[in-house]
Amino acid sequence: TLWQSRVTALLIICSCVISGNSGKPQFPEREKDPQFWNTLAQQTLKEALMQQKLNQNVAKNLILFLGDGMGVPTVTAARILKGQLKGQSGEETQLEMDKFPFVSLAKTYNTNAQVPDSAGTATAYLCGVKANEGTVGVSAAAVRSQCNTTEGNEVTSILKWAKDSGKSVGIVTTTRVNHATPSAAYAHSVDRDWYSDGEMPPEALQAGCKDIARQLMENIPNIDVIMGGGRKYMYPKNQSDVEYPNIPKHSGTRKDGRNLVEEWIAKKKDKKGHYVWNKKQVLSLNPNNVDYLLGLFEPGDLTYELERNSETDPSLTEMVEVAIKILRKNSNGFYLLVEGGRIDHGHHEGKAKQALHEAVEMDRAIGRAHLLTSIHDTLTVVTADHSHMFNFGGYTHRGNTIFGLAPMLSDVDQKPFTSILYGNGPGYKLVNGARENVSTIDFEENNYQAQAAVPLSMETHGGEDVAVFAKGPLAHLLHGVHEQNYIPHVMAYAACIGQNREHCIAHDGTAALKPALSSIAALLTVTRFLC
Repeated sequence: TLWQSRVTALLIICSCVISGNSGKPQFPEREKDPQFWNTLAQQTLKEALMQQKLNQNVAKNLILFLGDGMGVPTVTAARILKGQLKGQSGEETQLEMDKFPFVSLAKTYNTNAQVPDSAGTATAYLCGVKANEGTVGVSAAAVRSQCNTTEGNEVTSILKWAKDSGKSVGIVTTTRVNHATPSAAYAHSVDRDWYSDGEMPPEALQAGCKDIARQLMENIPNIDVIMGGGRKYMYPKNQSDVEYPNIPKHSGTRKDGRNLVEEWIAKKKDKKGHYVWNKKQVLSLNPNNVDYLLGLFEPGDLTYELERNSETDPSLTEMVEVAIKILRKNSNGFYLLVEGGRIDHGHHEGKAKQALHEAVEMDRAIGRAHLLTSIHDTLTVVTADHSHMFNFGGYTHRGNTIFGLAPMLSDVDQKPFTSILYGNGPGYKLVNGARENVSTIDFEENNYQAQAAVPLSMETHGGEDVAVFAKGPLAHLLHGVHEQNYIPHVMAYAACIGQNREHCIAHDGTAALKPALSSIAALLTVTRFLC
């Protein structure tokens, strides 16, 4: 197939790396021949021409992979890392998301912020409405932390649209299940930090605002699959954690005395519902015997992939596989939100190695989802909420370790520097009034904080556009440069859910097999399908 031929071509590149002359960059011998590049380009051209036959099926299933903080520099660096982890040069490697046929750019600004946060952006790509920073599931008329601006300004998400249309729905994240990204799928909160009532100000509680953990259980009560962290927000204050007993920071936080996990178990006891909190429990389940799953694997966020205990903690890929196997039993299809949430955390801490390994793991989960679904009936979108002040450069040679040094010294302070640098963050460090000499430290250590131009305790987000990768039914509608809130409108249109469903109904009132794109189809000279 074309897919296999492309993979074969890439394997040829990767397998032909030879040793160059001493001190010279190494690259595959075959790349010296113009015919190699011409053949590769012609093969790519053939594949591009195949994409002119557009996939206009109805999307039975929808999957959104959200790499929190996964800007374009992070995607490129993760691609190189993925290849280098396999012993390759890295640059020529393909990420799973690189294989998607359609790519566009999303403008990430919040209504009140040029450089956005994860809450306002989540409202955009889940609810279809741009919003203020720090708020989830409410319009820009709501003001952060002002409880009385919540009512009347709620906006619903594509997860709810999917549920209301009879689909199964799921949330899988490496952060807390009530963190900014997942919470916009079900909650309406003017403050992203109201994880439980223990984090809310008394006046907000008195005014009737609900914490996000409570909203997870009450707003859309039958979310089929929920997996991530955040156990402590579900339990009464000071209740000891099952995995970390008698460690106060991991104990329950709820002031209302409610045990939301027990409440969930009670409601699902006769509905094939299962609560799990470790890898053994979740992987021992037979998805055919599970209709509802609540998996809370840490009191807070899940651990970084580099630090994950592979015996006790499931990987993002493992969670995604379990989720899809449960959700796909529904003949009406499913909507699944998957967040690689700790890419963002690694960058905030200036720990590029942690961030990039998180991105590689999310890409592995994308590959697993590909094996479990079909492009004929599943629209898969991969994107980020925002970028970071992360980049890499310095004229590094081909195959240079992504965490390595640039091949020259600074011509100003005569010291080496790493290819990866941050514009700001905790990596800013002076030694005797001058920039630290990185050759004296282990800059490839997992938690090394890359040097930053401006000192901050936490590195900040970046404001540039982010990539949107798409494959499956109507994926071609994600093209060009769009506002970020456009994404769920495309996904809903493809699946015939939410608003704008006229294209899904035939003249006799039955469901049409394929959506008619009317004006869009005319522009693309594509036949309109009608029953």
